[in-house]
Amino acid sequence: MIATMALLGSVSLAACGSNSSSSSSSPSATETSSAASSQAGTDSSSTAAAPVGNTKYTPTCPGGAINGAGSSAQANAITQVINDYKTACKGKGQVNYSITGSGAGVSAFTGKQIDWAGSDSALSADKGEVAKAKERCSANDAWHLPMVAGPIAVVYNVDGVSDLTLSTQTMAKIFAGDITKWDDEAIKKENPGAKLPSTNISVFYRSDESGTTDNFTNYLNTAAGDIWSEPHSKQWKGTGKGADKSAGVSQAVKSTKDSISYAEWSYATKNSLSMAKIDNGAGPVELTGESAGKAVSAAKAAGNGNDLRLEMQYKDTPQGVYPAVLVTYQIVCSKGLDPQKTALLKDFMSFYASSTEQAAIQKAGYAPLPAEVSGKVLASVAAIS
Repeated sequence: MIATMALLGSVSLAACGSNSSSSSSSPSATETSSAASSQAGTDSSSTAAAPVGNTKYTPTCPGGAINGAGSSAQANAITQVINDYKTACKGKGQVNYSITGSGAGVSAFTGKQIDWAGSDSALSADKGEVAKAKERCSANDAWHLPMVAGPIAVVYNVDGVSDLTLSTQTMAKIFAGDITKWDDEAIKKENPGAKLPSTNISVFYRSDESGTTDNFTNYLNTAAGDIWSEPHSKQWKGTGKGADKSAGVSQAVKSTKDSISYAEWSYATKNSLSMAKIDNGAGPVELTGESAGKAVSAAKAAGNGNDLRLEMQYKDTPQGVYPAVLVTYQIVCSKGLDPQKTALLKDFMSFYASSTEQAAIQKAGYAPLPAEVSGKVLASVAAIS
């Protein structure tokens, strides 16, 4: 049943009493918590490069229980926050989050299986998701709360190549299947000092419906539309071989020579994968907390009022801005949720958006929200009723 599936692989605040079951396709609570703990302890100067604004929040710890599901991109971040919330509230209250992928999370939310969804792309009006979400929220609007800025790393595994630059156009050709060899002239021109092998490029992609895929293909289509002509989609339309979720593509690249894929920064760092610099027209940009944070600051507001959808600027990014960045939204009901659940949801989401937790998840491989964005998130959460 879907209701049972929504709790598989969940991260729970409670030390016991969770209703989640084990699943081969989703990490267990222990596995996810371990991954977050490992990432949180990573000592990376580039990860800690972005400043965090002062948007503090002290939790009130109302108790109760809430269940969320969706984005695997935020898995390490939300595990960190759930553990920190548990500590701050001394175990009072239970927050579960299932790593199912953005598409499955949205479906579970609109199907009233969970209390909120984590999604790396906004609800689609064309696909009926906006209307379904409003129905799920008892005829009230669903709001998008941008909570996690997750840079998308272009990860690769090529012996002897530790410094690789790819222009957006060359990258689009690789993922479209137009460039198939590592020693292609286009790659050689952008990396004159690299010893590139004359081997086939093995491309991996997310086989599940993924907000990461949606954002990555949106970037390719926006910045290199003459090459990547497919509209952005949660379902991969390019070349390659599929792997399940963020963990799957990361492991596939790590274990396959001469391979390339796209994955959230936290998974790239956790798996010690090489990451390409991206040249989006203003010179090569290394993925750092600072370069990714600048991308979030440059995003345009796409929602109205307390609905904080953002439009990332994927084309003609300024010098020093890393272009491939996604934002994970927490999709919540503005009204219509059970009062006890609403109290816990608001407390947890406010805690998540606070400067303390944004600094904590930065150590796990995420770019912190700029202070002006996190401030708006806190105001929107306060307006939920």
